[in-house]
Amino acid sequence: MGKIAELREQLLKKERSCTEITEEYLRAMESANPALNAYVKTTPEEALAAAGRVDQKLSAGEPLAPLEGIPMALKDNISTKGLETTCCSKILKGYTPIYDATVWAGLKARNAVLLGKVNMDEFAMGSSSETSCFGPPKNPFDTGHVAGGSSGGAASAVAGGLAVYALGSDTGGSIRQPASFCGLTGLKPTYGAVSRYGLIAYASSFDQIGPLALCAQDAAEVFDAISGKDPMDSTSTGAAAAALPQLEQPLAGKTVGLAREYFDGVREEVKSAVLAAAEVYRSLGAEVVELSLPELKFALPVYYILACAEASSNLARYDGIRYGYRTEHYNGVNDMIARTRSEGFGPEVQRRILLGNYVLSSGYYDAYYKKAQNLRGTIVRAFDGAFARCDFLLTPTVPMTAFPLGFTAQSQVETYLTDICTVPVNICGLPALSEPCGFDRKGLPIGMQLIGSRGSEGLLLAAAHQYEKETGFAMLKTPGTEVRK
Repeated sequence: MGKIAELREQLLKKERSCTEITEEYLRAMESANPALNAYVKTTPEEALAAAGRVDQKLSAGEPLAPLEGIPMALKDNISTKGLETTCCSKILKGYTPIYDATVWAGLKARNAVLLGKVNMDEFAMGSSSETSCFGPPKNPFDTGHVAGGSSGGAASAVAGGLAVYALGSDTGGSIRQPASFCGLTGLKPTYGAVSRYGLIAYASSFDQIGPLALCAQDAAEVFDAISGKDPMDSTSTGAAAAALPQLEQPLAGKTVGLAREYFDGVREEVKSAVLAAAEVYRSLGAEVVELSLPELKFALPVYYILACAEASSNLARYDGIRYGYRTEHYNGVNDMIARTRSEGFGPEVQRRILLGNYVLSSGYYDAYYKKAQNLRGTIVRAFDGAFARCDFLLTPTVPMTAFPLGFTAQSQVETYLTDICTVPVNICGLPALSEPCGFDRKGLPIGMQLIGSRGSEGLLLAAAHQYEKETGFAMLKTPGTEVRK
């Protein structure tokens, strides 16, 4: 049983009130958040008010909607009406949206218990959440290590027992990588399955909202609740089918693909854990086949060219005129805009804006941006060919386990390489999830990645769920928390 189902059962049987559950999480946050730095803003009053409404419904014998009364958190790039949303950037400190993101509007209408906004890399640009203007969130397994990025605060909160689930965003691996580092199930849905309306954009053709949860069943419940076609998002298509009813589908007769290129440069502990997971799937009746995806060598440069180009356009709106930070000393409008952006954006965001401007400039557009767009199509076709041979791919999520705090500053290029297994999914708009599959010799979690064809969230979550039942990896334990059921 997932944690969400467990809490729902307690509520319906009146074993605990929603207020009692919420207060328990608020106490945990007060105790552990100073060390983890997962939350950048807490909302205890709003959480207790929602819990009170749930308790009133239960007293009146009314049924509960999916996720109603379940304590959760939102990444700080998801708009919340009347509640500060900063993208963990100095340039947006003090910004309060005038509307709710579609995903949050739907959950709020069902009395989801929002505990607060969680930490992240500035504008979701990073792989460790160390670019946050609030300082980095910490990994609950070892606070000397990163929680991952860019949804590091979401992963830290859920793994540390400070939220039942959290919503993050995934542009090049920003849900799956922190899920891998913190021993969670993290789902990046098919592009368009979940509305992006109200998600503050990094790279619009790559961004997607998804859940970080304790197990596949929880992730399926959240996905079903937040997916759907939204007229406010022109790219929205909705989910192909509900995921939760598919969890128990057998894997016998399914084909699992191992693409050899995904294992190049991967640390031996990670490789061994993922290959051991392949044997688990074989024991469950699936066929495991090897295949080749040589086009993967293009994925990282394609991603960084296209994503940075989109970022340079999306972030042009932050000028100090309409909202957010404005420099104190300037000489004229042009100087004010230049100073505001130089002071308000951190080094990593500035780096990606400059790269995006460069590849879009008249002298380099054809050489870089246009070529990257053409190669994007090549990568899409390569994955289409792979799914003609298998039902889903099994790969490492990240080539390594969580690295120490401060590592990014020492090796920027190597940090970018942590995205090498995750960015192809975003390039192609495919669904993928990270599922814990072991630990390294330091006791840090290892994540495996399951990648499927468009609309196959149900199959991927079923594969993760069956793996959990077979191995017990839904029962991870983190320091200072109870066994996660």
